[in-house]
Amino acid sequence: MENEQLLKSLKEKSLVLRRHVIKMIAQAKSGHPGGSLSAADIITTLYFHQMKHDPQKPHWEERDRFVLCKGHAAPILYAALAEAGYFPVDELLNLRKLGSKLQGHPDMKKVPGVDMSTGSLGQGLSAANGMALAAKLDKKDYKIYALLGDGELQEGQVWEAAMTAAHYKLDNVIAFVDYNGLQIDGPISEVKSPNPISEKWRAFGWHVIKIDGHDYEQILEALETAQKAQGKPTVIVARTIKGKGVSFMENQASWHGSAPNAEQVEKALADLI
Repeated sequence: MENEQLLKSLKEKSLVLRRHVIKMIAQAKSGHPGGSLSAADIITTLYFHQMKHDPQKPHWEERDRFVLCKGHAAPILYAALAEAGYFPVDELLNLRKLGSKLQGHPDMKKVPGVDMSTGSLGQGLSAANGMALAAKLDKKDYKIYALLGDGELQEGQVWEAAMTAAHYKLDNVIAFVDYNGLQIDGPISEVKSPNPISEKWRAFGWHVIKIDGHDYEQILEALETAQKAQGKPTVIVARTIKGKGVSFMENQASWHGSAPNAEQVEKALADLI
């Protein structure tokens, strides 16, 4: 019963976050809905169940850290931070406005709860490694969670970071790959295929778990398994759907970085009930 309540709570929260994403991107008339929606269930699970964090103390030393490597998916991170209590929910509608702290990519100096400024793809995992090494040196037991895009795996620095994490046995790093198969220019398999993704990470010395990134039971089980991994970092390769939850956005590369108009917002919000 307790598990059923948790699953129900996470599903309801994910709908709230998805609705925020649609509204804030529509208000801004720009942003990235596709990859924000595909990552929503992972981020919901991290911020509303898994991670140790305190909105009243954003710099609490014992907190778990999160690095949004694919920084253009900032809307879903902002939605989670607002709902968690890091800043007022009504600030979400200031997305991408001149002078707003909620810009198109997250800024750790301006946004409470953001642990790393990201946006230049490929660099996030390196930052996560640095945090993990610091934790080891300080004998702290917090975890560092990172979320990468599948198109981002085309960046060479990702694999340098992957090799580094395995070399230093950073078992306090847990990475997710948001494997929705699409990037701004189309299918990843056609642009520059990073496949086979799981086999590559395994070859680089990582513990690999493959899941459905929209199945909360699988996400929770993968995280529980990852907590027990010793001597090597873990990557959770999560098969997802770009634009998940909004019927006309699902599996459409055109919604990578497009804002919905008023009519489309109405349709999207009707889907997210």
